[in-house]
Amino acid sequence: MTRLTLAAGLLLAIGWASGDPGAPQRLSETGLYAAGRPGLIDPANRAFSPQYPLWSDGAAKARWIYLPPGTAIDTTDPGEWTFPVGTRFWKEFTFGGRKIETRFIWRASAGRWVFATYVWNEEQNDAVLAPDEGVRGVVEVGAGRRHDIPGANDCRACHGSARPGPLGFNALQLSTDRDPNAIHGEPLAPGMITLATLAADRLLSPARPELLADPPRIKTSSPRTRAALGYFASNCGTCHNPGGETSFTGPSLKHTDLADGDAVAKALMGYATRWQVPGQPDGASFMLSGATPDASAMLARMRSRRPSSQMPPLGTNLRDDKAIAAIEQWIATIR
Repeated sequence: MTRLTLAAGLLLAIGWASGDPGAPQRLSETGLYAAGRPGLIDPANRAFSPQYPLWSDGAAKARWIYLPPGTAIDTTDPGEWTFPVGTRFWKEFTFGGRKIETRFIWRASAGRWVFATYVWNEEQNDAVLAPDEGVRGVVEVGAGRRHDIPGANDCRACHGSARPGPLGFNALQLSTDRDPNAIHGEPLAPGMITLATLAADRLLSPARPELLADPPRIKTSSPRTRAALGYFASNCGTCHNPGGETSFTGPSLKHTDLADGDAVAKALMGYATRWQVPGQPDGASFMLSGATPDASAMLARMRSRRPSSQMPPLGTNLRDDKAIAAIEQWIATIR
């Protein structure tokens, strides 16, 4: 019997898992599936794929959004979209062809977002609400490494409390000017949401025609720089920006602050960090260093999976070797 089977079975046995009090007990009760058709996505839920995916131990993912009929996303601040009450997001994680977890975010009221994660059963016909602390080590993702399913507390730690909500559904991620070199980039499937489809369906208010006339893009002189900064935006920018909920130093990596990508890249290079790279003398650690790559704090923390030093700090137990190699190759070209 697998750890996943044991986890799902235990949660079913105790009934309602702790989780967020507003979250249904089962995934099938969240509105993801058509009524009476388990496994068939309700057509009201629209699939999407951010151009710069978040690294999650190599999981294959599927994502959907539901917007209540007659509503639209408030784009008064084009960089900070506000979603109508009733908006729901789902993100399904698959390892080795099996569904392991589905994360759920729901704007239940004007002042409250519900966060929940669901653990799939062995039969693959439903998933049950995970406890607040999540479920650890449910599936092997590498030698000696297992993936953890987060609980509601983990979700809130990443999504924040000041402006909670989705992290990968914004103008840059849905841009029609999609980066062909995005690290772990995923092809758009027919029918997936983009800025163009949101505009055509009148789901942006105000309409923001400039987002179609000049689609959001990380503008750089190098395709490698664009791809690297896109990766940082999705994997680091949620916290590494002046409005983040952690102690912030250094250039902002938030998606709205990357329009002039070359300027951001230049600022990252040689920016001294308070966090010291192991083996480097005091004062010789930098965000990124083309001259001395091993003195690059960002690379050192991407390579690490020690809880005290890894980045991102949550959500992964397996390091992203493809991204590490891409960042190494990129900084080697910058002097």
